[in-house]
Formats: sequence, C-alpha cells, structure tokens
Amino acid sequence: MLLEQTVGGELKRRAVKEIATKFFVHRKTVQRIWKRAKSCFVNGAAIDVASKLQTHSGHKRVQIDLQRISGIDLRRRTSLRSLSKALKVPTTTLHRRLKEGAIRPHTSAVKPYLFEDAKKARLRFCLSMLEPSSLETQPVFKDMYNYVHIDEKWFFMTKESEQFYLLPEEPEPLRTCKSKRFITKVMFLAAVARPRFDSTGTETFSGKIGIFPFTYKEPAKRSSKNRATGTLETKAITAVTKDITRSCLIEKILLAIRAKWPRCNETETIYIQQDNAKPHINGLDAQFVEAAFGGGFDIRLSLQPPSSPDMNVLDLGFFREIQSLQHQEAPTTIDELVSAVDKSFEEQSSQSLNQVFLSWQACMVEVMKNFGGNNYKLPHMGKDRLLRNGNLPVQLQCA
Repeated sequence: MLLEQTVGGELKRRAVKEIATKFFVHRKTVQRIWKRAKSCFVNGAAIDVASKLQTHSGHKRVQIDLQRISGIDLRRRTSLRSLSKALKVPTTTLHRRLKEGAIRPHTSAVKPYLFEDAKKARLRFCLSMLEPSSLETQPVFKDMYNYVHIDEKWFFMTKESEQFYLLPEEPEPLRTCKSKRFITKVMFLAAVARPRFDSTGTETFSGKIGIFPFTYKEPAKRSSKNRATGTLETKAITAVTKDITRSCLIEKILLAIRAKWPRCNETETIYIQQDNAKPHINGLDAQFVEAAFGGGFDIRLSLQPPSSPDMNVLDLGFFREIQSLQHQEAPTTIDELVSAVDKSFEEQSSQSLNQVFLSWQACMVEVMKNFGGNNYKLPHMGKDRLLRNGNLPVQLQCA
C-alpha cells in the first residue's frame, strides 16, 4: 500500500496518516517500515520489513515432576513460597500450575487428638443416637426433639480488624482500645432444642430456649462524664465456676424450658446435653436433680463425648451464625453487647437451626465411618434445595 502511494519514489502527502489509520497503528510505525524498505533498496538487498520481535522470549517453561510433591513433608507445603523452595522452582511457575489445576489449595484446621478410649466413647455416643427399632433393618437416627444443647461462648465487643465501606470524602474511622489483647468480652450460655413444624411446614416450636449472659450489676465507685457515683453498671463475669453454672441452669435454663416447651410433649424425658468442661456439673448433682424433677417435667443432664465439639449443634454452626449477625452491630458498652447478642439470637431462623441438627446427624455418620476418629469432612447435603422441594428429611439413614 505504501508503494501504491508513491510518486517518483516519494510518498504522497498525508499517505502515512491514512495508512496508519487504516491499520490502527501509530504513524511512526508506518514511517519506520518505509525507512527500512528504502534502506534495503539503497543497499541492493532484498526488501525485508518483517517484525524484529524475538519469539519465545522471557522465562522458559519449567517442567515440574508433580510426583516429587508427594515426597515432600506436608509441613513444608504451607505456602507456594515454601513449596517452590522445596522443589527449587520459581513461585510464578507454581502459581501457573495452580491456575491450570495441576495442584490444589487446601486449608487444614487443627483437630483434637483422640486416644482410643475417646474414639470408643464417640462411637458409643453415636450408636446411642440411633433408633432402636431400626437397628435390624435400616438404622436411622432418632428425631432428637427431646434434646436441649447447651454451651458457653465468648462474644467480643469488636473484632481486632474490621472492614468498612466509605464514600470517597468520608474520613476513615478510628477504633481504639487500651490493649488488643484485652478487648471487652462477655460469656454467654445458650440453650437450643430442635424446632418443630406441623404437616404444612408451619412452625409450632422455634427451638430457641434462650441465651443468657454471665454478667452482674455493680454500683459505680466514682463519678465520670458518663455516670454519677452509685449508678449501677453491668460487669462481665470473667471466671465462671460450677456454682455459677449450676445457678444459671436452675434459675434460667430450667425455667425457660418449662415456659417454652410444647405442652403436648411435657411428659417426655428431656435431655440437656453439655460438654465436659470443668465448670459444668454432672448429672447426679443433688441441687440440679431436685430442681429438674418438678412441674410435671423429667429433665436430665447428659454428657457428649470428650474432645468432640462437632457433637453439639451450637459449636457445629449455630454460634457462628449468631456471631456473624452480632458483628453487624456496633456496641460500645456491655449492655449494648448483650442486647446485640440477644437480638442476633432471636433473628436466627428456625429452619437454619433445624438444618444444623441434620448436620449433627451427618457428623455422626462420618464419625462411625472413621471408627470414632475425626479425620472426616462434613458432606454437602444441599439442605436448602431439599427444603425448597419439600424433601428435607427429619432423620438421616446410617448407611
């Protein structure tokens, strides 16, 4: 095209601009090509205006023997950098293989070490949750409507690191505390049972017994800009003992169960399941037994296996749901923190709590498959999809 735009060996006016526009290149690119062609013609050489860009430039592709990875200690594979150091290959090469799917990332959580006695206790616990009448044919779990799970958890005033969304002109918020190691926190004791629904799916019992803070009131010893001397302040109990736990069980948990339990099931035995923490009382505690057998109720304490947080629906997932909602609030005092946790507890849906009970049954299935061990991954059941289709089971089968 350049040759067609020449007259007497010289380019026409505006020829360079028109050709650059047609080929979507800069005019200097056209000028450089024309200059190279004229130079070749003057020197009597064959005209060559091909690109001088070298092919196969940059780092050469490094071949990795993926079988070598299996011979490297797992503890040396905690990051791409440590793995590249062990294999003696660039990190960029491993990153490319990660995108190709040749290697995969995995997050490993530390789990409790289990002795043989603990594994046997977990197996006995899982077997006790099976329906006795189904053992000879197809074992299924009990409906678990008469189990109340209790557990304690610390709820913090704020997280050490928070993410905010601001307008461009907004100032960045300043969050301060005296020490990041001592962020204000309050321990709560939560109690939940399995929700109940009628044949049409309408909720008849929410399953949410209550969540109770370990706090106390104390008059202020001196005045400040926030309150006068003698004003009652809410303080957190930092050391929960057996006496405090017993008092909470008798004065709050038992009363809440009697007030909220479905009247049609008052005569059934209700089991309050707890873990083996030192502040917990045993099932033969005289004061608890005396308080439990009253008002027509038969309430008993039961222990879950040691080192088995997945055997409690609160630790299994319900506490995380409460905490995710609680962190959406911005409490500045202990009273506001207690209010935020109470609000988050009540906002949890009954269907969500019911699904955690099904996850608990799925956990017990995996425990039995692993002969009481904890080397398992909770299977994905698609409970939301089953619920939409009306196929959400009440009891899982133990294959």
